[in-house]
Amino acid sequence: MAKLNWSTALKPLLAKYKNKPHPLEYKNIYQLVVMVILSAQDSDKHINEVAPPFFKAFPDMKSLARADAEILYKFIGKVRNFGNKTSWILKLSQKIKDDNLPAGKAGNIPLTMEELIELPGIGRKSANVIMREAGVKAEGVIVDLHVLRVAPRLGIASGTDPKKMEKQIMEEIPEKDWGQIGMAISFLGRETCRPTNPKCNECVVAKSCAYFKTLS
Repeated sequence: MAKLNWSTALKPLLAKYKNKPHPLEYKNIYQLVVMVILSAQDSDKHINEVAPPFFKAFPDMKSLARADAEILYKFIGKVRNFGNKTSWILKLSQKIKDDNLPAGKAGNIPLTMEELIELPGIGRKSANVIMREAGVKAEGVIVDLHVLRVAPRLGIASGTDPKKMEKQIMEEIPEKDWGQIGMAISFLGRETCRPTNPKCNECVVAKSCAYFKTLS
């Protein structure tokens, strides 16, 4: 059987979700970085609820760098793994200190994979999200919990290791689409390819999906 051309097969998915904003409701790169760290193992919905009072108290990196853990606990104490996350964002803010540029600009916040993953609390997935939302050239593919579940169901990747799965997807998809494909698969998992009772009849890539083929 001929190997599936995933670049062609996933074009409808890219067309549907390309440039759709991330579900985290941020207003600038500073907010995005903090919210990405807070959202790990928590829900975007919960972080969107926590964020407004947090950013009212700490509107920029400079004000956050002057905070301490006890103060932050009042705002993010209900976030999962808040102790480690508090430590990470305080260390990050003290390292960057100043992001005094207009919304949409990153200031001292780095926007390369190498520099981002050196920051506390940021791994490849978070870095890929930040780079996508900042509109810089992608150096990888977003592999979140939705992609980990959906990519093997589609058949484009296998296993449960995010780094290995990212590499598999990068090998199948042209570099020009790396910045969008991970989030597109994630949106598919959030909206259509649910863990149970997936809405296969609504899926724009059903005809290429390994799981769908097992249903016929």
